[in-house]
Amino acid sequence: MLTIFDGLREVSLLSVAVRMCLAVACGGIIGMEREYKRRPAGFRTHILICLGAAMTTMTSQFLYLYMNYFTDMARLGAQVVAGMGFIGAGTIIVTRRQRVKGLTTAAGLWTAAIVGLCLGAGFYEGGILATALILLAELIFSKLEYRMLENAPEINLYMEYTDRSGLENVLKLYRERDLKVLNLEITRAAGGEGHNACAIFTLRLNKRCRAEQLVTEMGATPGVISVEEL
Repeated sequence: MLTIFDGLREVSLLSVAVRMCLAVACGGIIGMEREYKRRPAGFRTHILICLGAAMTTMTSQFLYLYMNYFTDMARLGAQVVAGMGFIGAGTIIVTRRQRVKGLTTAAGLWTAAIVGLCLGAGFYEGGILATALILLAELIFSKLEYRMLENAPEINLYMEYTDRSGLENVLKLYRERDLKVLNLEITRAAGGEGHNACAIFTLRLNKRCRAEQLVTEMGATPGVISVEEL
């Protein structure tokens, strides 16, 4: 452990102020990346969660050390870990096109709460290092993830088409490209104008066909209105 923090391990006015300020700083740093990407839980949300978790740990220590309540000091922190599931679940949505969004934000909120618990307990090294690693995962590893997705052998495509002939033309394109359809979900067109049928394909690509190229070709197929990769 770093000796620079040895004087701040005890619960005092100075250590409480340092822990709260670090919780605000670390939570804000984590939230800035989410705010930049316009996610539902951003800068202020991460600050409040990290600060609240830190306050929970310090309250447990205060009750044990100064109020002589001889209970498990980790009990309140455990409730934070479990309770974060409710907030995290609120950021996860399934779109109309069966696309799941918000998982990274939910995981970030949960991790920000853990960082707050670390800082509130005086584990400064763990909280600061975790913040740096979270930023590394969200800023650097995300680029690696996108590159892996570009070379993924399986993709999901959402397509809107006018009538049955459009779907048949696309299936014919798959056969010509030697692509395997792993799963197919079709929603029939509703009655009235302005409602198109849609289909969600799970495809296995080959080395001769890239996702961008396939989306372009599908968009140019007669009867197809729009195509989007999920």
